[in-house]
Amino acid sequence: MLESRSQTQQSSSHSGPEASLQSSGFSMKLEAVTPFLGKYRPFVGRCCQTCTPKSWESFFHRSLMDLGFCNVILVKEENTRFRGWLVRRLCCFLWSLEQSIPPCQDASQKIMESPGVQSLLSGTAAAGAGEGQKKEARRILDHMQAPPRPFLLRLFSWALLRFLSRLFLNVQLHKGQMKMVHKAAEVGSPLIFLSTHKSLLDGILLPFVLLSQGLGVLRVAWDPCTCSPALRALLRNLGGLFLPAEASLSLDSPEGALARAVAGAAVEQLLLSGQPLLIFLEEAPGAPGPRLSALGQAWLGLVVQAVQAGVIPDVTLVPVAIAYDLVPDSPGDVHHAPAPLGLWTGALAVLWRLRSYWGCNRKVCVRVHLAQPFSLQEYTTNARSCWGDRQTLEHLLQPIVLGHCTSVPDTEKEQEWTPVTGPLLALGEEDRLLVRRLSRHILNASVASSAVMSTAIMATLLLFKHRKGVALSQLLGDFSWLTEEMLLRGFDVGFSGQLRSLVQHALSLLRAHVVLLRLHQGDLVVVPRPGPGLVHLARLSTELLPAFLSEAVGACAVRGLLAGRVPPEGPWELHGVELLSQRELYHQVLLLLHLLPRDLLLLQPCQSSYCYCQEVLDRLIQCGLLVAEETGSSRAACDTGRQRLSAKLLWRLSGDFSDSDSDDFEEAQGRCFRLSEQSRCPDFFIFLCRLLRPLLKAFAQAAAFLRQGQLPDTESGYVEQLFKFLQTSAQEDGLFEYADPKLAMSAVWTFRDLGVLQQTPGPAGPQLSLSPEFASQDSQDKLEQFIRQFVCS
Repeated sequence: MLESRSQTQQSSSHSGPEASLQSSGFSMKLEAVTPFLGKYRPFVGRCCQTCTPKSWESFFHRSLMDLGFCNVILVKEENTRFRGWLVRRLCCFLWSLEQSIPPCQDASQKIMESPGVQSLLSGTAAAGAGEGQKKEARRILDHMQAPPRPFLLRLFSWALLRFLSRLFLNVQLHKGQMKMVHKAAEVGSPLIFLSTHKSLLDGILLPFVLLSQGLGVLRVAWDPCTCSPALRALLRNLGGLFLPAEASLSLDSPEGALARAVAGAAVEQLLLSGQPLLIFLEEAPGAPGPRLSALGQAWLGLVVQAVQAGVIPDVTLVPVAIAYDLVPDSPGDVHHAPAPLGLWTGALAVLWRLRSYWGCNRKVCVRVHLAQPFSLQEYTTNARSCWGDRQTLEHLLQPIVLGHCTSVPDTEKEQEWTPVTGPLLALGEEDRLLVRRLSRHILNASVASSAVMSTAIMATLLLFKHRKGVALSQLLGDFSWLTEEMLLRGFDVGFSGQLRSLVQHALSLLRAHVVLLRLHQGDLVVVPRPGPGLVHLARLSTELLPAFLSEAVGACAVRGLLAGRVPPEGPWELHGVELLSQRELYHQVLLLLHLLPRDLLLLQPCQSSYCYCQEVLDRLIQCGLLVAEETGSSRAACDTGRQRLSAKLLWRLSGDFSDSDSDDFEEAQGRCFRLSEQSRCPDFFIFLCRLLRPLLKAFAQAAAFLRQGQLPDTESGYVEQLFKFLQTSAQEDGLFEYADPKLAMSAVWTFRDLGVLQQTPGPAGPQLSLSPEFASQDSQDKLEQFIRQFVCS
């Protein structure tokens, strides 16, 4: 798709081996190349056709794909009703005055008079504590929300517009996606936006974007742990909502019951008034813990509870994602929870950020993605039919790891790392399961619709393809190749423009993690800077993983199959000789799927593991890595002329994936494949395996650490031990990308689910200890060997 037809020109001599982008001739005027942004750009964000078929048809039209993008922070004279030289200087202020902000009535009285709150207050009144409970209910409500102030909203929008224009190069929004949301709003159901969480700035940026597009004031569900009391007071006046801390108390606590009743009544009044609500389904950036937010699930549970109770007929759910070139407030240490952000601390951070970006060309780009809206009632009706039996990881994988059996049970994995908070505990078991699977389904849609930025592509190339350095001319070609691979897989990219300009932009943002060296011939060599900074490149590369996840899982599974047959360092021709049966591939992919955390895979709950195995196999064939091997005794796979109807009916239930799509299941399972002999396949195969290497390497090192870890210990203490061991191992082998505290935490939790570690009560809280099944050296060696078969050396 993209080709660089220009060569790097000779520049003047430079005193030293390292060169900057400006002093190397990189910024000289070069020949133009084909732009990325074209009419064949994929339109992402369609909702699930299995769970929401009516929404899939109603909120989309092909004409929306051609509407293009708009920069929401670019406000000109044309964006106001006025014209003239004075308007051109005051256009931002006039724009903020013209924003449609409907008057927000104080609904506190309606909330206090709601049936749920009144039933609790009447019960306490009979016990003689009615007046005190009323004051407590009002205190909880005042700490939870406040009526938004229009003047403050307009003033804040004007100041935020000025700040964002200094901080970001652009904030892009697809007009077709915005039109889908407007079409869904015309139905009359309240809009619930469920978003990923990349930065603390998301809660301010998204309401500004949606306000500028005419959707009114967006109420944001904030995490009270990330804000100081002064900042919470400001955010409440701007439309923020805070779940009361008492709502997480036990079910038999009167304070907890009252707080949950007030929170439920507040959400009901919010939905009845038609105001849009924003909920973050991911944990706050830098917070140690699972990916799915317990607070986000609690807010979503309150919405589901209101719809199930018939307070409102239906709500419209809109998955949202934000992509940054570089996250503005990316924390350097994610091992400990960040301190709450204060009002004055935030103001000083804004001033420092403005000072650092003033007159600087290293601004980042932002893309806001609004996926196709869908109905909650429709999802609830259709999704319940896809629920099946599940088993824990210990029952699924432990017998295979220890060699007690070889077959994988025909059931799904049950793995839930997000704790259940008070509002979810108040729901029934079936409704809690609905909220969990709905949140995972929406997060999958948000991640799939999120565009990949230029820094993520650059970090992936430098970390997994050119670890020892690459010439600039070759880097341009690889950047073009990887971008084309992303677009061919239906994932969008968050940039457009000339190839050299994009590479210069990405390298300038990653200047702290790369080194530019000048050659005598005039070309540049880009080398990733060795050290702990590689962890930052690894985190950026995870944004690209969803596009190649199926192929990466398949490549690592093939690597595991060939590990016992062919030496890993052997030539590619030896790997291509081996026959791989479809049954073996399915078995190996299932093992790896069960081992990988669900927070990484983010599979749709309506998709079974066996269905995903077939998808992995199809992807490996489509990308050319696997070639079907026709044996003499079997009919060719492409021969459809002599096929006959089998005795079994061809029609099956939509959720029945126990059989193959072919007429003869045994024949399909007996098909064999070989690795392709094309010249590009070895490099692409290794590239795919390396995408999962940081996680698998951390798991393998965690298995090796079992021999020297100090147990019993608390969970946080053992994670700290493992993280220090990963840092030491990274210093020895030079692979710093797996020395990540989040990977250490994922390894500990996976081993706990696998039955390697067991949790026992202790005086200082729950203690982790080694389970009897893995107390012996032989069992630990089997675990390490099981994981290392998937690791690319």
